[in-house]
Amino acid sequence: MGFKCGIVGLPNVGKSTLFNALTSSKNAQAANFPFCTIDPNIGIVDVPDERLNKLSNLSKSNKTINANITFVDIAGLVKGASKGEGLGNKFLSHIREVDAVVHLVRCFDSEKIQHVSKSIDPINDLETIKTEILLADISQIEKKLQKNVKKKLTNRQIKLLEDSLDKLNKNETLEENYDSDNKKFLKEAGLISTKPYIIVCNVDEKSVKTGNKYTELLKKKYSNQKFITICADIESQIIDLKPDERENYMKNIGLKKTGLNKLITTGYDLLNLSTFFTSGPEESRAWTIRKNTEAQKAAGVIHSDFEKNFIRAEVVSYDDFEKYGSFEKAKENGKLKVEGKNYFVKDGDVLFFRVNP
Repeated sequence: MGFKCGIVGLPNVGKSTLFNALTSSKNAQAANFPFCTIDPNIGIVDVPDERLNKLSNLSKSNKTINANITFVDIAGLVKGASKGEGLGNKFLSHIREVDAVVHLVRCFDSEKIQHVSKSIDPINDLETIKTEILLADISQIEKKLQKNVKKKLTNRQIKLLEDSLDKLNKNETLEENYDSDNKKFLKEAGLISTKPYIIVCNVDEKSVKTGNKYTELLKKKYSNQKFITICADIESQIIDLKPDERENYMKNIGLKKTGLNKLITTGYDLLNLSTFFTSGPEESRAWTIRKNTEAQKAAGVIHSDFEKNFIRAEVVSYDDFEKYGSFEKAKENGKLKVEGKNYFVKDGDVLFFRVNP
């Protein structure tokens, strides 16, 4: 399990350049004209985790399998996308499928790269995207209510949709107003406004460490949102470098984290995710779960039969596994715990599940 992240933004803000850098590919076409990307490009990226590498070495595993993130480079939209302008209809269908949204906004000046609005205004760009999403959700709810001819919706669901429609018409955000059950229904209804998002500022090289006037405006306006700064051009330059060359290059320009690592850290925090591990001679593997997932549910991430036939979980913390080198040695030193189905799995736990055959 990982998560699916959609990269959205107006044309020519650097979506395809960033996508290619994040996924170490050249799959997404990048050029200086609107709607360069028509269909979504999809890339699956391993989540780097030094803990997993150490576990694999300790267990002498034949295979090492990272958790992953799926990035989707979604076609650029323009004002009126909710009504089908530009590539709007395609944009809206693709974005409904992701877990989180990266709002990429242009925060650099360049005479060589045209802007669809002819001027650099990241707040206006972001508001354009958010408005089109809001209008699309209003339309989606209206269609669902109109098509409820077979009375498939319960009275509670109808009331929820009507309340959501009222909130959207008042420009209120849905995720701040509903509990988890209601959010789940609205997500299944295809409402984009329920999806959490990250604002990513694409800056020039000289602004990547300190930001600039555009990033400051965005931070002031959206102070409660997840926010990171990336230079897509720098990211595209380092994808072909060897690890030691990449490390030296980043050190020289004063960067501590790649854009990918920033997005992973922020995305895990945004979606309330954590990682547990399994490790043995056959393989060491990282698994992504929601924080506070119970042991039996975590077993189901590996295989549904593990959840169904769960007996117990044998648990060693990552620090103890690293110190003692195996489940057996951890047990000898009193560091292996036996937990039942209601144990809340912690980030970094190394687990062995006992199940009925």
